[in-house]
Amino acid sequence: MALSRSAAAGLNTGLSAAVQADFFACDIFDALPKDDLASMEHPLFSLATRPDLSILRYCHNAVEIEVTPSVKGRATIHDKDILIYCTSQLMAALNAGRAVARTLHLRAHDLLLATNRETSGDAYKRLRDAFERLAGTRITTNLVAGEFEITRGFGLIEDWEIVRKTRGGRMVQVRVTLSEWLFAAIMAKSVLTLSRGYFQLRRPLERRLYELARKHCGRQPEWRISLEVLQKKAGSGSPRRVFRAMLRDVIQAASIPDYDLSLDADDMLYVRPQVVVEAAPDLAAQLPPLAQATLETARTRAPGWDVYALEADWRGLWRRSGRPRLRSPDKAFLGWLDKRLAE
Repeated sequence: MALSRSAAAGLNTGLSAAVQADFFACDIFDALPKDDLASMEHPLFSLATRPDLSILRYCHNAVEIEVTPSVKGRATIHDKDILIYCTSQLMAALNAGRAVARTLHLRAHDLLLATNRETSGDAYKRLRDAFERLAGTRITTNLVAGEFEITRGFGLIEDWEIVRKTRGGRMVQVRVTLSEWLFAAIMAKSVLTLSRGYFQLRRPLERRLYELARKHCGRQPEWRISLEVLQKKAGSGSPRRVFRAMLRDVIQAASIPDYDLSLDADDMLYVRPQVVVEAAPDLAAQLPPLAQATLETARTRAPGWDVYALEADWRGLWRRSGRPRLRSPDKAFLGWLDKRLAE
């Protein structure tokens, strides 16, 4: 499976890092959302809103996956928020040169805020349910390496524990141990940056469509996929006509961050990056595109970071600062980047 090949390169590094520190404390409040490539590519999470007790069997391009739920149901795409939060924290720490480990200590309140969730008592209960589904869901997949085919089974997380509760019963601290395959993928930096608007998406299909668009389209002019293949990659078990209707609802709502979607009469979905139109009409108050050499320099100075996400943050700061005139936008961007990396 694709998740194992790139992740394997970082496995030994990940294990040695775990020896250096028994656990990692999640304390980076402005970490950019990061998602692992494998779960963006393959439908590991349920799109159902009720307990999903079905076994998902998926086969595409020689990749075979079987996802088996526990009695609590298969982990949902909203449960995945926990993994995204943990991945984001670990990647931010790695980029800052900090030691990380497969076991993380986090504050439930911080996780809820970072993933745009309520912090009510019911929200804490739902969070506990999510941990139980993540721990109970099992994945079996194949990896072809040369003349051998390896079949492997693993869970989405290894275990979790509520460390402390208040008198009111809310969890305050949580310990979670990630699975070896996810930790290895993080150590190999096999991740992509997500839009912060991802956590505002409520419909499961919206989230899955954004993942596929971010993974396959990225900044390309266009990505297209047939409805049949899309439904398989999305992991939807709905009848084709129902899936088509749900897809059209999402397209009409135009809710997918950063991308425009359209479906033609031949059931072909087209995904294109949204064109950002600057509000100010004065061309002198616009920033020109950064030189490719500048982006390459940024990649060298910030290995593992998404340079386009960094550029977007920098441009946003420039607009909020009143669009000051810059003699050299490229030098200004690299100077801002150096300050950010030093924080």
